[in-house]
Amino acid sequence: MIDRGRHSILGILIHAVDYETAVERILAAAREKRSFAVSALAVHGLTTGALDAEQKHRLNTFDLLVPDGQPVRWALNLLYRCRLRDRVYGPALMHKVCARAAAEGLPVYCYGGTPEILAGMRARLERQYPGIRIAGMEPSQFRRLTPAGQAAALARIRESGAAILLIGLGCPRQEVWAYEARAALAMPMLAVGAAFPFTAGLVRQAPPRLQKWGLEWAFRWCMEPRLWRRYLLLNPAYVFLLLLQACGLRRFAPEGRPPSRELLFG
Repeated sequence: MIDRGRHSILGILIHAVDYETAVERILAAAREKRSFAVSALAVHGLTTGALDAEQKHRLNTFDLLVPDGQPVRWALNLLYRCRLRDRVYGPALMHKVCARAAAEGLPVYCYGGTPEILAGMRARLERQYPGIRIAGMEPSQFRRLTPAGQAAALARIRESGAAILLIGLGCPRQEVWAYEARAALAMPMLAVGAAFPFTAGLVRQAPPRLQKWGLEWAFRWCMEPRLWRRYLLLNPAYVFLLLLQACGLRRFAPEGRPPSRELLFG
């Protein structure tokens, strides 16, 4: 197990851990019925937090932020000599957690995506992890919820008997949702985004070589042109700001600003 501390990348406090450490912490929280917010951050999610004081506050209150993207892992190694040999890729982390949950009889709840995505995801998980207990699946409503609607969704998750919650609302909505829900749910919550459609087989993942070279973003841009703003604007911003941090030309404080209101995504 590797745990080399928590370090600031553009003011976002990323944990320099490996898969084994992340899975053990998540499973421990599930066994203890303890709230535990987790997100796997790539460049998009990290830069969004760096540029938005309220999102920075949300992210830095999470119990575990793992380096999903290779450029995030490279930054940890460059700035802090963490010597991480691999990232902690959100979809892979989700599958490792599901495998352990199946082995230990811990029920899983999936929140987000479309009915088609969730149906494909259920089939894949039940085929790949015999004995997995899926306590419930609830699609995103793709809109803001009322306080009553949010309270009802949280009640359904609690009453399902779930021990682990997987959230696939997309970044940054899923991190906002986890931040707002954590006090109401005594279980680990994993914000894993694209893991839902990847698992369902409805969206292609980048070839392993492109992932290794940190070019997954280019593949996803080709597959999903609607994401052009994410990659055309935020990727260069990440590189520029990281250079400022590496050269000591700018300090990125980890203190954000508490949100002025709840957003109640669903």
